[in-house]
Amino acid sequence: MFKVLVIAYYFPPMGLSGVQRTLKFVKYMQKFNWEPTVITTGMTAYFAHDESLLKEAEAASIRIIRTSAADPNSLLANLGTIKPPGELIRKILKRISQTFFIPDNKVSWSKKAFKIASKILEEEKFNIIFVTMPPFSAFNTAAKLKKKFNIPLIADYRDLWYNSHLSFYPTPLHSYLHKKMEYNSLKAADKVTVTNRRIKENLLDTYKFLTFDDVAIIPHGFDYADFESVKANTKHNLKMILTYSGIFYEHNTPQYFLKAFKQLSIEQPDITSNIELHFVGYLGKESKKLIRKLKLEEFVKDHGYLDHKDAVRKIVSSDVLWMMLGRWRHNESILPGKIYEYVGSRKPIIACVPDGAAKTAAQEYGASFIAEPDDIKGIKNTIVKVFLLYQQKALPVPNEEYVEKFRRDYLTEQLTQLMQFLIKEEIV
Repeated sequence: MFKVLVIAYYFPPMGLSGVQRTLKFVKYMQKFNWEPTVITTGMTAYFAHDESLLKEAEAASIRIIRTSAADPNSLLANLGTIKPPGELIRKILKRISQTFFIPDNKVSWSKKAFKIASKILEEEKFNIIFVTMPPFSAFNTAAKLKKKFNIPLIADYRDLWYNSHLSFYPTPLHSYLHKKMEYNSLKAADKVTVTNRRIKENLLDTYKFLTFDDVAIIPHGFDYADFESVKANTKHNLKMILTYSGIFYEHNTPQYFLKAFKQLSIEQPDITSNIELHFVGYLGKESKKLIRKLKLEEFVKDHGYLDHKDAVRKIVSSDVLWMMLGRWRHNESILPGKIYEYVGSRKPIIACVPDGAAKTAAQEYGASFIAEPDDIKGIKNTIVKVFLLYQQKALPVPNEEYVEKFRRDYLTEQLTQLMQFLIKEEIV
């Protein structure tokens, strides 16, 4: 077995989609002759905890080393699972954090992780260091480890760092420091992996020293085992179940979809009376308030946050799935991991997305109905089209060849092949 040291702040028992890419990678690495050791955080306060994901890691015999520091999540660990704040409060806290912490408020944890990783690397032989981000301070840590121990480094981008859709630079100095940090970290990396083509293009445009072959695309995916282990709820339901699984934040709001549904309920109540809108995850105070304002309570079922297995069960028990991506700057590179859980279910998808990576993925899926995210009339007409096809039992099926490309085990094989190649280069 070859050995890889994985640095990942977000890891079970934390929940939400940010942990799953790393979890599934390390789960399947042993299948391809790689033994992972994960350095992650200890107890934290967080918006979701999922013990089922932690049990999955333990069942795979993953070696996990935990460390806490003075980052906000660790300092508030006694609070356990906390409710997400309202959108205004969340935005204010985020701005404060981005003003005073560069590159992010996980700097304290990343420094602690460096000390622990250094001790491990002094005592044991590892073939590769793999870091996934955000947080981007972890990339700085991994770059320092690479220089100190001369071990090949792979940097995995789940999102963009510099000038991303979520970045906020209160001064030109902030912008300069972020870009300089990323430049230095990328210089240390032997290989970069990204989740979609748009992120790759952005990195190549921003950092001219990177070559096309330096950056490999390994997309998000779905774990076939998750779908094999759950059964759809086959209880007879006369209504079409239309489900959204995930969270809403900032510009990513359900308001246009809900307003479209409201218009439809006035114009064609015979259609909306036969549709149930299901929400899995955190709907948020603002969204719940809008549902009450539009008087849509009779159509909505809010399931709240569910552990991963139950969330998958809700997805496969639905007739149609809905995904949303708001329109704001640099969002062309955003491709939510949730879409590939939808892909794994092989259910039809209503995709309210702008031009970019998410729209391309929805088109290639082959069973998507695409509308602009803020086009109320377009969304309304899409719902009508989907419902009529549902009534006729004529909803489209996806491109199976496309679906199979996103199996987590297959994607992990691609990653381990990159790792193997770097080892061969080191030997040569």
